[in-house]
Amino acid sequence: MPNVKNLKNETMLARPEFLDVVRLTPLISIDLIVVDSDGRVLLGRRVNRPALGSWFVPGGRIRKDETLNGAFSRIVSEELGLDNMTQHSACFRGVFEHHYDDNFAGAADISTHYVVLGYMLVLRDTSRVGRFEQHSDYIWMAPAELLACPDVHENTKAYFR
Repeated sequence: MPNVKNLKNETMLARPEFLDVVRLTPLISIDLIVVDSDGRVLLGRRVNRPALGSWFVPGGRIRKDETLNGAFSRIVSEELGLDNMTQHSACFRGVFEHHYDDNFAGAADISTHYVVLGYMLVLRDTSRVGRFEQHSDYIWMAPAELLACPDVHENTKAYFR
């Protein structure tokens, strides 16, 4: 049986087991394409692998036995600090694939593959947005600006092409 630990009613695999999952399977996640009233997009500078150091939209993995709506609400809360948001408050933009040569652990010869559900969320009031645990900083960029910026990750640029 895998080594697991319980945190806030969630079951999390220990690092070695999760690395096996990353090595063997794609991960499913939700990305949040957050747009303000001026049409600018919220980006965070990643502090974790993969995509370490690049500007990226907020998002997160869907957990086992978590509904899509539950995952959406949790990810919006964890990444943006906004509560009581559902999938119905966003516009589904499609299914995307993200491929990375590295992984969360920096282990050699293990790539990461995500199947990503992209949701656009338009916020009129952005003063409450904040709580970036996987980002060192955040910035708002117009789509044309982020497409031209070399520090914005290609997987984020794909949402605007």
